[in-house]
Amino acid sequence: MDHGTNHEGTAHDDAGHAGGDGAPEYAPSPAQWVRDQVALYEGSGGTDGTELNGMPVVIVDNIGATSGKLRKTPVMRVEHGGVYAAVASKGGAPENPVWYRNLTRNPRVQVRDGEAKGTFLAREVHGDERAVWWERAVAAFPPYAEYQQKTTRRIPVFVLEPASH
Repeated sequence: MDHGTNHEGTAHDDAGHAGGDGAPEYAPSPAQWVRDQVALYEGSGGTDGTELNGMPVVIVDNIGATSGKLRKTPVMRVEHGGVYAAVASKGGAPENPVWYRNLTRNPRVQVRDGEAKGTFLAREVHGDERAVWWERAVAAFPPYAEYQQKTTRRIPVFVLEPASH
């Protein structure tokens, strides 16, 4: 995966936004486990922290819908043909995770999958397309099926497609 570039040494940050005064400020998650996972993942260059409870994860850099700050969200790795899914399960909680609004409002994201990074556009999928991606998600992370049974909301699924330049 080399969709977009890191632009190291230029005026762009990892989320693909203009650097300098226009770069969004990084706001670490209030959840300690998320901060720890992101620090391990990024501190190793993507060689450590790539699993959560023995299952593969990717880091999705996204921009806060309200704050405008850079957020880094670990999500279970669901990938097919260079396209990723982000499942807004929140463990089957009655409400969507905060990052759901972030992706809806600011769909341009960066995905870090191990040592690879790329810029992607997120869109929520519905109908038959959601069914296909939901099946892939449950195959990659079986607890998603249990999470759906725990909640009355239909768990949203985003597809993250490579952004063209």
